[in-house]
Formats: sequence, structure tokens, C-alpha cells
Amino acid sequence: MFKEWGFLLGEIWFLLALAGLIGLIAGWIIWGRASSDGTVAPSADTAEADRLRADLVACRKAGEGQAAQIAALQSEVDGLRAAARAAARDHEVTKPSLGPLPVAAPQALMGGAAAKPVAGALSRPAALTGPRGGKGDDLKLIKGVGPKLEVLCNKLGFWHFDQIANWTAAEVAWVDDNLEGFKGRVTRDDWVVQARDLAAGKPPRPGGEN
Repeated sequence: MFKEWGFLLGEIWFLLALAGLIGLIAGWIIWGRASSDGTVAPSADTAEADRLRADLVACRKAGEGQAAQIAALQSEVDGLRAAARAAARDHEVTKPSLGPLPVAAPQALMGGAAAKPVAGALSRPAALTGPRGGKGDDLKLIKGVGPKLEVLCNKLGFWHFDQIANWTAAEVAWVDDNLEGFKGRVTRDDWVVQARDLAAGKPPRPGGEN
């Protein structure tokens, strides 16, 4: 594309030079052959001058066409450059920023220990305004839960084993943080695992009924 520009520019200069030469010839014919008394040369010379003028006009029009073509090519090149810059921006590779750690993983399965809560991840578990059917489970069957801690759990809306069994690690962290005077007991005594076993009808761990 850029090689064509040099060719087009050369044509323009050639046409301009030709137009100038034709203009000089026309002037010479019109004025150089005028009679000494100021009259114009015979009609044959006038016809030749008209022909040269027509050639001059044609050369000028050709030059204008070449200039317009060069302008169109320049506009096309500018558009291609802009598109290339936009494509480079779109495909620029950036390093992903490290986001926050995900919320705690689910509890361990198949009787394993309860998952440890992720630091700073707290989520209040779903609570009840009262026990289902008017009677709650005996939370004291969970090893580490005594009468005072059972009352505290009831105040927080926790009455049944299946509630505790479904706590996520983030919810365990919230309860651990809100057991006034007993913080950390949920994780330390594996309440979630014990509650899951009790909800399934398994016997309590030795040392229950604290």
C-alpha cells in the first residue's frame, strides 16, 4: 500500500509539470503569434489554443483525482492503525489480582472432625424462635454442653441436634464467637459431628450430660 503512494505522488508531479508546460505553450501560441497591431493570430491558432486549454483542464482534473485517491489511502491506513491499537489493548494480558480467600469449606464427611473455620469468616446460623413441637432436643447430650450452655444455645435460637449438625464452618465461627463465657467450645468439642450422630440416633459420646 505504501509503495503505491510514491507512484501516485510521482504521477501528480508529472501531471502538474505537464499542465505547466501546456500552459506555457498555450500562452506562446495565443500571445507570441499576435500581430504587431494587437490583433490575434488566425483562427487555426485559436483552435490550437482551445485544444491546449482543454488538455490543461484534463490534466488538472487527473491531478485532483490522484490527490483524492491518496487521501483515501491515508484514511484507510489511519483506520487500520487505530484498529491495531484497539486489538492490542483488548488482548493485553494482565495478572489477576488475588481476591479474598473463599468462605470456609463444608464440614468433614463420614464422621470426620468438623471443618475449621476460616479466620474472619462469620455467618449467623438460622435460628428458631422456639423449639419445634414445643419441645427441644436435650443438647446436654453433646459432650461439652452443660445446663448453662444449653440455656445460652436456646437463647440464640438453637434447640435441635439437626440445627447444629448443619452448621457450616462460617456459622461455627459465629457461634464460637457469640457464646459468652464459652467461646470456642463448638470447635473444641466437635459439636457439629456430635449433633449429626445424635440426630441419626447414635448414642452420645462418653462424658455427655455435662
